[in-house]
Amino acid sequence: MSVDIETKNVIKDGSLVLLWFERKEVSYLVRTEAGKKFPIHCGRPLAMDEWIGLPYGTRVKCDHGEGYLLNPTVEDLMMKASRESGIIYPKDAAFLIMKAGIRPGSKVLEIGTGSGSLTMALAQAVAPHGHVHTFDRRSDLPKNAHKNIKRAGLEEYVTFHQREAGQEIPEKDFDAAILDIPTPWEEMGVVKKAIAGGGHIVSLNPTFNQIEKAAEAMRCHGFINVASIELLERSILAREGKTRPVQRMVSHTEFLVFGTRVLENPNASAQTPPAEEEMQGSESEEIVPE
Repeated sequence: MSVDIETKNVIKDGSLVLLWFERKEVSYLVRTEAGKKFPIHCGRPLAMDEWIGLPYGTRVKCDHGEGYLLNPTVEDLMMKASRESGIIYPKDAAFLIMKAGIRPGSKVLEIGTGSGSLTMALAQAVAPHGHVHTFDRRSDLPKNAHKNIKRAGLEEYVTFHQREAGQEIPEKDFDAAILDIPTPWEEMGVVKKAIAGGGHIVSLNPTFNQIEKAAEAMRCHGFINVASIELLERSILAREGKTRPVQRMVSHTEFLVFGTRVLENPNASAQTPPAEEEMQGSESEEIVPE
C-alpha cells in the first residue's frame, strides 16, 4: 500500500512534536491538542491550534525567539522519557540492537524494564511483525514505562510482565535477550532456556565487577563469542576555522557484555557454574571484541 508522504509529514491533532529552539538549544516533546496552549521558557504560551495542518520542519515565532516543529525520533523519545531510574543511552541501544541481530520480526526478551527507554528502541526495531516481552520484578516502577511506550505509539509491540528473580520465563525461543539488572549472573540459567539456538544475550552493567561476573556466568552456561565493550560519545563543534571537540562528553554509561546461545551436545556433561566466591576471585581472561 502506498503512503501519502504529504499527509504523513503533516502535524495533526494528537501528533507528537519536538519543539526545538536553536538559540538556547532547548527542546520540548509535545502532544498537540486542539484548543490548548503550550507554555515555553521564553514568552507567552503557544497556541497548538496554529500547528495543526503544518508540515514538520515549520518555523514558529515566540516573544523572544524562533523555534521549529520537528518530527521526534526514537532518540528524542528515549532522552525525553519520564523516568524514575537511569536510562540506557541511544549510543548503547543502537549498537546492542545491531550486534544482537535484532530486526523487524524478532522476538526479544528484556529483563529489567525500568522506565522503558530501551524498550522503546527495541519495540521500534522489531516492528511491525516482531514483539518485545519485558519483565520487571517491581509492579510500580514500570507504570512509567507504560506511559512512555504508549506516548511513542509502540504499545502493540510490547507486553509487560511482573516476575521475581529466578522464576521460569513462560515464553520460549527468543531471538535475543537483554538483561539490564544488577546481578545478571543469577539469571543466566533461566534466560538460556528461553533463548533459541543461535540467539544472542546482552547484559548491561556500569561496573567492572558486574561485567566480570556476567561474562564468566555466560561462559559457564555454554554461551560462546563472549565479548564486552564500552562506547564513548564525543561531540564535535564543527565551525569554519575553529572546529574542535566539545569540552564535555557522554563517556561511561554502561558496559555491554555479549554472548551467543549454542545447542549442547546431548552426550557432553554440563559445566557447573562456579560459586559466587570463586567468580569474585577468578582471573578472567581479557574480554575484548575480536
